[in-house]
Amino acid sequence: MSHTAHFRFHGSLNDFLRPRQRHIALGYTFAEHQTVKDMIEAMGVPHVEVREVMANGEKVDFDQRLQPEDQVEVYPYENGEEELLTGIAERRFVLDVHLGTLARSLRMLGFDTVYDQHLHDPELTQIASKEQRILLTRDVNLLKHKAIPAGYWLRSQHTAEQLREVFTRYKLADYIRPFTRCMVCNGQIVPVEKQEVVEQLPPNTQLYFNEFYQCRQCKRVYWKGSHYERMQETVCRIFPTNGNMDLS
Repeated sequence: MSHTAHFRFHGSLNDFLRPRQRHIALGYTFAEHQTVKDMIEAMGVPHVEVREVMANGEKVDFDQRLQPEDQVEVYPYENGEEELLTGIAERRFVLDVHLGTLARSLRMLGFDTVYDQHLHDPELTQIASKEQRILLTRDVNLLKHKAIPAGYWLRSQHTAEQLREVFTRYKLADYIRPFTRCMVCNGQIVPVEKQEVVEQLPPNTQLYFNEFYQCRQCKRVYWKGSHYERMQETVCRIFPTNGNMDLS
């Protein structure tokens, strides 16, 4: 036997709905065995984006089974990022196959970021669950897996805007630690004397740069060249009120 409940999604959760479904009460037909989580995700909204669910004015859990004609209000994690990160010890990430450029940007700014273009959905889910990482993805359905502890669907397809989204949602500005993560392998990088890596440097780099860093894992060498300047410009665009933000 099927019944009907009425749902209203608030704030950014409307991004997951079709335009004609946004900001209105939606009737949804459900079977008795379906939970609140089942119903919300069947309507297109992944549970990791939901902060709170109210039924007839009372808070309910995802495993709650609703009654016919229940009035359900679903709220997002807007201005609730600290609560969102409960149980996540650090701002650590795992990214899907489509987000390689974002992964490099996050690593350059010092964020522990797992990315490999050969990782498929089961591996991403396992890493997010086992290592308690925040999963960033452009695939809404990937976020519906119940084992994922925290995650976010990136609205934009452009790296600079994606970086802005992640910085805003997880309040990353105060946690920037540039040149502490390798952009290629995510290993830790440390300052290194020029003479120790001089044979790995291009001729012009040997001539014009004196400050270097090296990955402990893959031994790649870094210096504050044009890639660093581009990233600094990107961060300053994200936070224009900070003026010329110094990432050093």
